[in-house]
Amino acid sequence: MISTSRPPSVNSIGADGDPFSALLRPPASETEHERVARLQREADAKRISDSIDEEIKADKERMRKSRQDIRLLLLGQAESGKSTLQKQFQLLYNPAGLDDERLSWRAVVYFNIARPITRILEALDAYGDAEDDDDLNSDGAFGTLDIRAASGMPVASSSSDFAVDEKSLSPSQLSLEKQISSFRARLAPLLAAETSLADRLSGGIDVSGSGKGSVFVRSGWQSRNIGLSFGRGRDRSNSGGRFSLSGRASLENRKGNEMELQARRVDPQEDKLVQEVASILSTCQRDIKELWELPAVKKLRDRRRLKLEEWAEYFLNNIARVSAPGYVPTIEDILHARIQTMGVAEHVFDMSVHGRTVRWHLFDVGGARGQRHSWIPYFDDATAIIFLAPVSAFDQASSFAYLDEDPRTNRIDDSLQLFKQICSNALLKRAHLVLFLNKTDVLKSKLAAGVQVNKYITSYGDRANEYDTVVAYFKAHFTQVHRRNNENNRVLFTHLTSAVNTKAMQSIITDVRDSIFRGYLKSAALV
Repeated sequence: MISTSRPPSVNSIGADGDPFSALLRPPASETEHERVARLQREADAKRISDSIDEEIKADKERMRKSRQDIRLLLLGQAESGKSTLQKQFQLLYNPAGLDDERLSWRAVVYFNIARPITRILEALDAYGDAEDDDDLNSDGAFGTLDIRAASGMPVASSSSDFAVDEKSLSPSQLSLEKQISSFRARLAPLLAAETSLADRLSGGIDVSGSGKGSVFVRSGWQSRNIGLSFGRGRDRSNSGGRFSLSGRASLENRKGNEMELQARRVDPQEDKLVQEVASILSTCQRDIKELWELPAVKKLRDRRRLKLEEWAEYFLNNIARVSAPGYVPTIEDILHARIQTMGVAEHVFDMSVHGRTVRWHLFDVGGARGQRHSWIPYFDDATAIIFLAPVSAFDQASSFAYLDEDPRTNRIDDSLQLFKQICSNALLKRAHLVLFLNKTDVLKSKLAAGVQVNKYITSYGDRANEYDTVVAYFKAHFTQVHRRNNENNRVLFTHLTSAVNTKAMQSIITDVRDSIFRGYLKSAALV
């Protein structure tokens, strides 16, 4: 009979029977100090292991509850009003958080003043007080516009166009030249501060290709100024590098993020950059007002040689107030303040609807074409979409708001193409769909100023250049896109909006909230 030895068992009582005992057994020469250190390491390892186990359990619970959450995506091209709409949600459902952020918005407001001043001086250098016809008579429909003209930047057909001999200038032109030189000298500190403000806001992020001097920021930029932004970020694949204070992150990572934020917060009394710029604005207030009211500047704006965004005009019209000592941004200022979003920012808040509290996740996305790939990870579980289309942008090329875009593309056309992609996306077929035809206030102003829609959109034809007719025309086109890409017979809810109008927006948001919640209940088979 053949017999073999039994292999050692891990349950063997003897030391020789346990293969790990030799590895775990402390050395015979271990000193008391080494023993204490070893026991401490073992206790630390067990604490970390228990912490990981607790986090895994918490993650499972969060995953279970998150299936009942509502996820709302704010989609649309750049400069369409997504971040302004996010602020309106915050104002309605977390006003204390927005109030806490007020001081952090001073840097944005100051940048929103410094940048337009630079553009005004550049336009004066390029065009001066020339008596040539405006671009309404010199350019045609989109495809012939030079994008630099559309963005308010100087356009020259050759390098010699503006190399004018001083002797050939008229007395009025000579006077303007001297005025421009004087303004540049007096406003030099403010012009120099523009770069510092941009660096502060962007955190050193440099986006190449911008001809407008735009600032792109990620979620959590307020931590470089005063405090935290509304809501919190959450990690997902291909997130585009969002700032993250994540419920899914480990406990150690969350503690590290909190410590980092504490270290990066700036005491308002010690924020030397903002104080210096505030002092510069206070000193330059009259010069800024004088430049803004200069007849040559008004003429450039009337002739559309100088095109400033609505936020620029808002702050320049309120220069006396925002440059006053001790200035703190108002809610209206925050709604008008403009910085471009990079990546995807998630904001989380609890909302009570008809007696039931549900957690909402609101995603504010960067709208430039180069950033739209970062939207995709959020499509698969989206509950609802609010698509924002700026109807006032009919006279702008796509590169007015984007980096490295095709200057031949009208922004309305680009918005229609993007809306078509959203409507036809298979991942979004079940998402509740809301369309905001936004910036109606700006549209009214442009039409009142005599800007002709058919000058930029030839298909508009001989229709009346009136607000109701123009809005109906744009609405019909977006509705048609939806109808042609609506396999599931999904209802499209359309609203005419001005995202900076708080009273009107709060009523619209409430209606949208109720319609989304009803769709959510139906999809959950609860009604």
